[in-house]
Amino acid sequence: MATPALAAKERGNAAYKAKKFAEAIAAYDEAIALDPTDITFYNNKGAVHFEKGEYDQVIEVCTKGLDVGREQRADYKHVAKSLSRIGKAYLKKGDLDSAMTFYDKAICEHRDPAILKERSEVVKLIKEREDLAFIDPIKSTEEKNKGNEVFKQGKYADAIPFYTNAIKRNPQDHVPYSNRAACYTKLMEFGLAMEDCNKCIELNPTFIKGYLRKAALLKIDKPTEAKGVYEKALELDPNNMEAQQGYQHCANQMRNLSPEERAKSAMKDPEIQRILQDPAMQIILEQMQKDPTAAQEHLKNPQVAEKFQKLVQSGIVSIR
Repeated sequence: MATPALAAKERGNAAYKAKKFAEAIAAYDEAIALDPTDITFYNNKGAVHFEKGEYDQVIEVCTKGLDVGREQRADYKHVAKSLSRIGKAYLKKGDLDSAMTFYDKAICEHRDPAILKERSEVVKLIKEREDLAFIDPIKSTEEKNKGNEVFKQGKYADAIPFYTNAIKRNPQDHVPYSNRAACYTKLMEFGLAMEDCNKCIELNPTFIKGYLRKAALLKIDKPTEAKGVYEKALELDPNNMEAQQGYQHCANQMRNLSPEERAKSAMKDPEIQRILQDPAMQIILEQMQKDPTAAQEHLKNPQVAEKFQKLVQSGIVSIR
């Protein structure tokens, strides 16, 4: 048979679930008055205050519950719940450091997956706060300029930390990514150079140097893909000499390949892969193979015609 205190707690739980928060608090207060040694009564009352957005009361009630729990040697899971609830209240108040302190104390009591997940969110927010505090466009430019000076001296490895700091100081500036990509290319770290080229283009799709550096990396062994990147550069500046020469170089490379080699090279091009994986294009190509006259009808669609032309130019599709 439930004690009067537990009966009051059950009434509080029912009121809480029904979102009758005033009734719930009154019931939990009654339970605490009848038995002030049960930590769960304080935890539950704290939960009600949390739902009401009364975060100072959450901290006050759960702190009192902690004191009671310690005195009564309460189950460590209940102690952890008190600590995590205080941490959650501090999080809502915007006090990340206090929130982290109490979440750390909570997981020392009990490594509950739910508490660990909440703590990871606080870690993320603290990291974002620190990154934001570090951002300074003026200092970013200073770091970038230092990197440029070192780069001109041919000290490519030494220039990288300056460009990295410039990125940290202003993550939205595309230029340090481009400059760092140049360093990585000089050091033959082509994978890292490509990552920076892609980030540079993502941040500023109109910055032609990002495309030129990416194409220069690709033309080593992926002339088809490099040719496509040079095409994008020429869309930005049709008179750019480096893009014109690079495009012509790739076109010549492709002409010197056998049809099989050209098709194999083209298959490495992400754009060609996307075209071939397009279910609509797969159906169209299958129909063209069975009935060549069907091509005339399909090619009236400009988008289909553009994709088909790319497949022809790459050697994937041949016209007889």
